[in-house]
Amino acid sequence: MENIVLDTNCLLASLSRNKEEYIIWKSLQEGKYNLCVTTEILDEYTEIIERNLSSTIAENVMFLLLNLDNVVFIHTYFRFDYITSDPDDNKFVNCAIAANASFIVTNDNHFKELDSIDFPKVNHIKIDDFVAQLKKENQDPST
Repeated sequence: MENIVLDTNCLLASLSRNKEEYIIWKSLQEGKYNLCVTTEILDEYTEIIERNLSSTIAENVMFLLLNLDNVVFIHTYFRFDYITSDPDDNKFVNCAIAANASFIVTNDNHFKELDSIDFPKVNHIKIDDFVAQLKKENQDPST
């Protein structure tokens, strides 16, 4: 099962059953991938969900994340300051490196700075690409 890191806005987009991105949230609950998180990432998830939706929804999301077997808590021992245009985004980079994640799912253009870093390599994909990947995996009976 592949390890991934979800940028906060991508998690937020995946929570609505009325959006195509809901497959991300549903697939997480079905154990289709490992979501790698740190305490710092969970704190941001909570803050943004509370701000954009409600504290009740934030509590429910956090309860689920804390109890799913495929949510992997990562301890980052090194800090990489690869993203200079928005240093707060480095928490996702640090988590991805420590987790040996396949990629970070993000629509944030700041992550393009990672394209010029050769080691350690941190891949990132757009949310639409991850949705397409999950749809393909759901159709493929061999997975």
